[in-house]
Amino acid sequence: MDWRLKKTDLRRSFFALIFPCLVVSALLTALVYVSLGNIINTYPNGGVAILPNGEILKLAEPTEQERAIILVLRLLQLVSLWFPAIGMWAAGSLFNRWKLKPPIDILLASIKRIRNHDLDFTIPEVSGDELGQVCAAFETMRAELLKTNRELWRQAEERKRLNAAFAHDLRNPVTVLKGTVKQLQEGAADSGALERLEVYTVRIERYIEAMSGVQRLEQLPVERKLVDLSQLRQELEETVSLLAPELTADLTEVVDAGTVKADHGLFLTVAENLIGNAAQFARSCVKVSLEAAGGFLLLTVEDDGPGFPPELVQDGPKPFGKFREEADHFGMGLYTTRLLCRKHGGELRLKNRPGALAEASFEI
Repeated sequence: MDWRLKKTDLRRSFFALIFPCLVVSALLTALVYVSLGNIINTYPNGGVAILPNGEILKLAEPTEQERAIILVLRLLQLVSLWFPAIGMWAAGSLFNRWKLKPPIDILLASIKRIRNHDLDFTIPEVSGDELGQVCAAFETMRAELLKTNRELWRQAEERKRLNAAFAHDLRNPVTVLKGTVKQLQEGAADSGALERLEVYTVRIERYIEAMSGVQRLEQLPVERKLVDLSQLRQELEETVSLLAPELTADLTEVVDAGTVKADHGLFLTVAENLIGNAAQFARSCVKVSLEAAGGFLLLTVEDDGPGFPPELVQDGPKPFGKFREEADHFGMGLYTTRLLCRKHGGELRLKNRPGALAEASFEI
């Protein structure tokens, strides 16, 4: 009975329990009442009987012991009239035990854990009734809260790393500016002092712009819409032809059939970053592949260049991480690409085989 009730809504479950309990209790009441009445009739009741000929016959009186027995039996008859009420109580108890208590206990325990900031648990499937649906909705809410908390924690950690990298990279330009200003104040500046001031001021300005760009990316909303894979293939071909015009392009593994639900602009930004990075380091060719599998859109860009530095493959892109020292390069391309992939529920993975391979995934 228990497993069947789990699939039944509350109203039907209540009637499924109370109807048989009432029927059984009513039958039991009738059986007990009639049986006790028959037993009582076997004892003498006293009084008189009028015969058909008009003669009055005095009946035998019950003894004291028989009167006591009859009294007890009549009391039992009165008690049996309460059996329907007991049946209703039993039905209510079973309804509470089988239908109400399990989901309510689970919800109360879940609320207690959430109040204690513990979201790392799972609410089991209880039943298919209304309370089971409430538990399922509560589990969905818990999972979303956990996902949001993890995302907020990840963003906070990313912001800490970004701020630390920003402060570290600003140290040298600020030191140079302070030294040059001091030389100017003391009248000991060389002929290139003003030029250094201009160069390092522009450098700091570009650092600040890079930081602002990352913060804007963190606040960028993800808008998933249906996009044709054929359109994505055409745009990938155009991007490769614009960013790597002198390299051999291989797009034979780019699928062009079907549709996916993704943020079109975000995907193109990631594709441009990866293809532009590959074009910068490739020797002769760039290979691009695209497929939709396992709930993700997978974009892979591979080149025949020297490959990624081992620490970049092992630790992943970091803010202001540079492959080589350049005044106009801050190493933010792969870092912002990873941020965009994570915003879309995916990830950026870097490998060497033997050239550089970057795989960007997007949840669809």
